[in-house]
Amino acid sequence: MKLLPFLCALGAAVLAGGCSEIADTVRSGRLLREDPPLVRTVPGNPRAAYAAAQTVLAQMGFRATGGGPAQGELRAVSAVMAGENPDSAHQFTLQAKFEATLDGTGTEVSLRMTEVVEADSVHRAGQGTETPLRDTGLARVFFDSLETALGAPQSKGK
Repeated sequence: MKLLPFLCALGAAVLAGGCSEIADTVRSGRLLREDPPLVRTVPGNPRAAYAAAQTVLAQMGFRATGGGPAQGELRAVSAVMAGENPDSAHQFTLQAKFEATLDGTGTEVSLRMTEVVEADSVHRAGQGTETPLRDTGLARVFFDSLETALGAPQSKGK
């Protein structure tokens, strides 16, 4: 008789234990799988592509927050901007990886972007929702500007 309440309590604990991970996944806007990055090959070596990406991001209003040319990674954030609703705010984040192509003639740039939206920045500061962005105009501007900065003809329809 005492075993049944114990098993019920144990089952409830196991079920509730996984809820926080699911809640974090839902809150971040991510599914349980990770979205693939946008990838484009640009001319030049990874260090030159990294330096050009820093310039392009500065022109787009982004600020570098991490990574470096030796790591072949660049993380950046945009300014916090007013959202669509009063007292809301949003910001874009970007993570780019730079790897030499196998033939050594270019650099493969992998790009992941997210939008962080804070619905009520006055009463619930720091409680934003992060949503992955796929093929957006912002990503196309980044890649087109990067190719221009590296002296490559712009790709159409990529």
